[in-house]
Amino acid sequence: MSTQPAPQQRESLFSRALHPILLLGVMWAIQLADAITPGSWNGVLAIESWRLRGLDGVILSPLLHSGWGHLLANSAPFALLGILVALDGARRFWGVTAVVAVVAGLGTWFVNSPGTLTVGASGLVFGYFGYLLVRAFVAPSLGHGILYALIAIGVAGVYGGAMFAGIFSAGSGISWQAHLFGAIGGGVAAVAFRPRR
Repeated sequence: MSTQPAPQQRESLFSRALHPILLLGVMWAIQLADAITPGSWNGVLAIESWRLRGLDGVILSPLLHSGWGHLLANSAPFALLGILVALDGARRFWGVTAVVAVVAGLGTWFVNSPGTLTVGASGLVFGYFGYLLVRAFVAPSLGHGILYALIAIGVAGVYGGAMFAGIFSAGSGISWQAHLFGAIGGGVAAVAFRPRR
């Protein structure tokens, strides 16, 4: 008589969606803590371009925002796109988030003017957008490819115009660098984490 290990239980859709919502909750908690404590955390924890001390912002800056309006503007697209990324699983969501944060952060640190401070989750938002678009092309099967293509078309229909404007015609004080490198990081993550056929 032989025994086999029980099949690994799949994560529920709710538990997958919970991960981006929890990360968004952390952003809100940090904004609240920053608002009620003296000084600003942005000057210490932001990406500061071309400064070695600003490299810690590569990881920390997506959690910071310049104010409540900035956080509010990022919240809905972050939640929606983050949940779509998390449908591939919690491990995939955190892996994509890490790759996007590093690529967006280093790209911003290197390309922005020396001494420029950059904060905000929009690099992650653009990264999730890039991931979802590229994911359709690296799907393991035609069925998955069609599913992800439909998701990509829907995402592009809802956010495409704003995303391209955020890169090519960003207003003053908006980091097109974080947007561009975030989208690139999302594409890199889609290829790096593609399921094997």
